Formats: sequence, structure tokens, C-alpha cells
Amino acid sequence: MLEMIFNGANWFALPFWAMMILLPGWKVTRKVMESLLPIALLAAVYLYLLVTGFNADVLKEFSNPQLSLTSLTGLFSQPSVMATGWVHYIVMDLFVGRWIFLEGWDKRVWTTHSLILCLFAGPVGLLSHLLTVAIVQATRQNRPSVAQPEKGSEVPQESI
Repeated sequence: MLEMIFNGANWFALPFWAMMILLPGWKVTRKVMESLLPIALLAAVYLYLLVTGFNADVLKEFSNPQLSLTSLTGLFSQPSVMATGWVHYIVMDLFVGRWIFLEGWDKRVWTTHSLILCLFAGPVGLLSHLLTVAIVQATRQNRPSVAQPEKGSEVPQESI
């Protein structure tokens, strides 16, 4: 059962990534990604795994303020803990990927590279997007706008 949930969560998330990366301009992609339902469904799977897969000993160990890397490695060697942790990654990475996609759409910033990085290395994709937005915004601010003439030049009357 655990293996089935693990595989199901992986396969469930992939179409959303495919849509954002391969079909970013498709109206359906935007409509689907505006919904939080896919994220909520994965979060519900995570909650189920958390409730059913963590016994009192595991919860006690996770709540230990002096949790060591060795202890954490031992906890994640348990299939129920690893599956729960992996679904956690899937939920959070998809949420961040969705945010990158929607913000890129709104700001007219290319996001494919950041989404691919987010899919495979979540925080790296987020960093890539933040840098991309900063570079694009700086470039746009330094480029004279077509609608606004440079200082000292006149705007032709027919364009007003």
C-alpha cells in the first residue's frame, strides 16, 4: 500500500510539471495551475502518510531538539518516514513551481529553466527564478520605453 501511494504521488505531480514546462502558453495550463486543488490533494496524501506512518517513537525522535544527523538518517531509513518525506518534497516543490509559473506569467518572465531546476532541485529553481526576475527587471528599467521618450526628445502629436 505504501509503495502504491508513493508511486501515485510521483505520477500525480508529473503532468502539472509537464504542462508548466512544455506547454506554458496553453490556456489550459494557466487555468489548471491557478487552482490549488492539486496541491491540496497532495497535501492530504502527505497528512495521511504522516498520521498513519509515524508512531510515538518516531514523533518523539523528530521532536528531539538535539536530533543528530545520524538519528535523522536512521529515521529516514524507515519506508513510512521516507515516503512521507518524499511526498513532502513533491508537495512543496510543486507549490513553489506553481508560484514560479504564475509569477513568471504575470511579470512576463521566462520560467522554463527555473521550473526544470525546481523539479529536480527545488531551492535551486527558486533561486534561479528570483535571479531571472531581478535581471529582467533591471534590464527593463535600464531600457528606454517605447511609450516614453528619452529626456529632451519630443513625442510626435499623432502618438499622443
